[in-house]
Amino acid sequence: MKQAVFSLLVSGAYAFPWVAEQPGVDSSLFKARRAYKRQQTGEGAGGPATCPFNANHVAAAPVTSQYPYNNAQNGLPGDGKGGFQVPADGDTAHGFIAPGPNDIRGPCPGLNAAANHNFLAHDGITTFNELVDAQQNVYNVGYDLALLLAVLGLTTTDGDIVTEKLSIGCDATTRTSVNPTLTGSEPGLDGHNKFESDTSLTRNDFFTHNGDDFTFNGTLFGFMDDTCQSNFDREGLSLYRNQRWHQSQVENPNFFFGPLTLLLYGAASFLYELMPSGTHNYAPDLATISSFFGAEKQSDGTWAFVDEKIPSNWTNRVSPYSGLDVNVEIVTMYLENPVLFGGNTADGHFDTLDFGAIKNGTISADISQAETACLLYQLTTSSIPSSLNGVLTPTVDALAFALKKLGPEFSNLGCPLALTK
Repeated sequence: MKQAVFSLLVSGAYAFPWVAEQPGVDSSLFKARRAYKRQQTGEGAGGPATCPFNANHVAAAPVTSQYPYNNAQNGLPGDGKGGFQVPADGDTAHGFIAPGPNDIRGPCPGLNAAANHNFLAHDGITTFNELVDAQQNVYNVGYDLALLLAVLGLTTTDGDIVTEKLSIGCDATTRTSVNPTLTGSEPGLDGHNKFESDTSLTRNDFFTHNGDDFTFNGTLFGFMDDTCQSNFDREGLSLYRNQRWHQSQVENPNFFFGPLTLLLYGAASFLYELMPSGTHNYAPDLATISSFFGAEKQSDGTWAFVDEKIPSNWTNRVSPYSGLDVNVEIVTMYLENPVLFGGNTADGHFDTLDFGAIKNGTISADISQAETACLLYQLTTSSIPSSLNGVLTPTVDALAFALKKLGPEFSNLGCPLALTK
């Protein structure tokens, strides 16, 4: 068993040199050199030393009988209906309040906006139940997808599966972890190559900007707007995602485009599936998208950052956005302008990888409906092979957490269930 694990790590280190720098791996065994680690380790930009601390943590404002929204509470399914105004007229508890210097914000505009309206805790330290509820109440995300994204947040970004707390931005381990000595760093949504990855729509790559993968980049927003011609539909965003891949692959020597980067396609679909307003005929127009991204055009044509805000008189989508819906959008958007999965190597080459439906670095155009439906589920429950359990013991707990939360919703899809031994 130990020899098998060692062989896997050695072969991975030659293809992807960052493997040699992971905890517990003797880097002297490998000739490949790498200046930085692939994942954030609790240091630098987004690390605990610069992470805001709000001593007065207040939970998100709950929905009420007067302002029920989707009536999603305590991590349970809501009504599954949409088309209502968010925030409702008179609901001062969910009015916009700009984040202060002690409040955490991160790379996800949709979550930042939800925190600015107190659908998530305003200080940016949220919980599993808050994440599930806010997605349903604000954006009319289907319960299955809300669960999936909340589980991914806690298990892939080093949130805490015991306290079920997560930072929507920087490393707040002292506030999220059940025991920092046992869990180590929990970098939150800023953690690199987890929920956040290279080729973000409006954030820099981790290694090209000294670890700042969470600050809004107005130049990138401008590029996205130009490519999409102020209509942020699937066609435009597919082209822009392709452009960002090529830009990052050239500019970032540490470029890595792994299976979890499929989430970036899902996040891109939110621009035309979750953010458009009924008051704008559900069009993903510039006025709506710029409000959610906190983008404000200046007199010289550049884009500056203002705090993310739900647009005025905004009404959410009518039907829930389900896990099947987002899987279809992910694959369709990818196939319109496909790119390779893999990463730059130390010798200047690009190596492809395989994972599930990804073969030879690509997703086949004839992918079946069943494979599409199970893709995100596989990412959630199969990120680390069970053969590595002896090395990565916490992953077993994370897998058990994911299966417990997702099993009832995904048991009828026919997806292969991850097992641990």
